[in-house]
Amino acid sequence: MRRLVALSIVSSLLILTLGLPAFAGSPHFVGDPDINLVGNSLTVSGKLAGLGNEEQVEVQVTVEAACINPGKKHPKAANKESFAAAGTFPVQNGKADYELTVTAAFQPDCSPPMTVDFTNLVITDLTHGISQSFPGPV
Repeated sequence: MRRLVALSIVSSLLILTLGLPAFAGSPHFVGDPDINLVGNSLTVSGKLAGLGNEEQVEVQVTVEAACINPGKKHPKAANKESFAAAGTFPVQNGKADYELTVTAAFQPDCSPPMTVDFTNLVITDLTHGISQSFPGPV
């Protein structure tokens, strides 16, 4: 009888241990994000998958923005700054859609004929510590 109980306990523990990776998931970004530029704002939207049984995920977008004059020059060193936006998004069936907007606000304003150039875009899943980077102009 003892042998049967011990075997039953060992079998149960083995099944539980081997079954855990199925619940843990394998978080990853799905493809490249959609990026939309309107004036001084950059909107990034995309999808995360492999999130397992989580309820929500926190995503952050960081980007460098530079105010550029018509001659394609930076008028001041202070006109290059980093901007960020973050949000929490619900997970459904192990997937989460996200959309974040970052607005570059310069002092003084970057108004026409000046334009804003965005570079070094990084999208980070803060919940799992994974990210996607896009170094070139966005």
